[in-house]
Amino acid sequence: MATFRELHHAASPLLLPNAWDIGSALAFATAGFPAVGTTSFGIAASAGLPDGGRSTKAATAALVAQMCRLPVHVTADIEDGYSEDPAEVAELVAQLADLGVDGVNLEDSTAGHLVDPAAFADKVAAVKRRSPEMFINARVDNIWFGEQATVDAVLLRASAYADAGADGIFIPGLVVPEDIRIITAGIGLPVNVLAHPSLTVAELGELGVRRVSSGSLPYRAAVDAAVNVVNALRDGKPLPAATSYWEMQTRLVSFRQRLTEGIGD
Repeated sequence: MATFRELHHAASPLLLPNAWDIGSALAFATAGFPAVGTTSFGIAASAGLPDGGRSTKAATAALVAQMCRLPVHVTADIEDGYSEDPAEVAELVAQLADLGVDGVNLEDSTAGHLVDPAAFADKVAAVKRRSPEMFINARVDNIWFGEQATVDAVLLRASAYADAGADGIFIPGLVVPEDIRIITAGIGLPVNVLAHPSLTVAELGELGVRRVSSGSLPYRAAVDAAVNVVNALRDGKPLPAATSYWEMQTRLVSFRQRLTEGIGD
């Protein structure tokens, strides 16, 4: 299997599904995706919490510890590293590396606002010194939060993070084709964007994108599907096809067996 880093340099962009629990991670692995990430929104929402606010640290660590038993590369969304201290962030990422995590998303915002790019670059550098093999996907949040939301500002931050040791640049909210083309051409690292209905994965690849994340879309779609199927039951409408109970049960039994065998090693 290609390494996680190599997946960012394939002929087509890496399509990364984002899981919110082990059931969704198992489903993505069974579907054949070579890498699976986590979604901070999905994890937080599953616990009845809003996204952000450093609420997902323990749940994310617990989930990736399980996901690393799957035959896929694992990357974790760790918000802003759950700390302003670069050493604390580096320690957390080192712990994730010990579990077998291949990559992390680290964002340059806290509580919905951009942070000083120099301070964020210090985090990236600290993580890279401590865990040099970890794929650091530095998230640039200018467009996502509508602050300094220009191509030049994005490129300036991305350059600083690349110099600090980032391996990829993640720009959520980037959807304008010409902006995508300029940014991917101006960054010497793989560029990651969120999936968007206006552009296919193939079209994003033609614009220079190397990774496309599903983000929280699968979680939100799953919630909608749950409501729709119960509405169909209520209204006497045809029910959608679904994976059988027995197939899902078999996946979970097999997974627990692997997990138990791993603990006993």
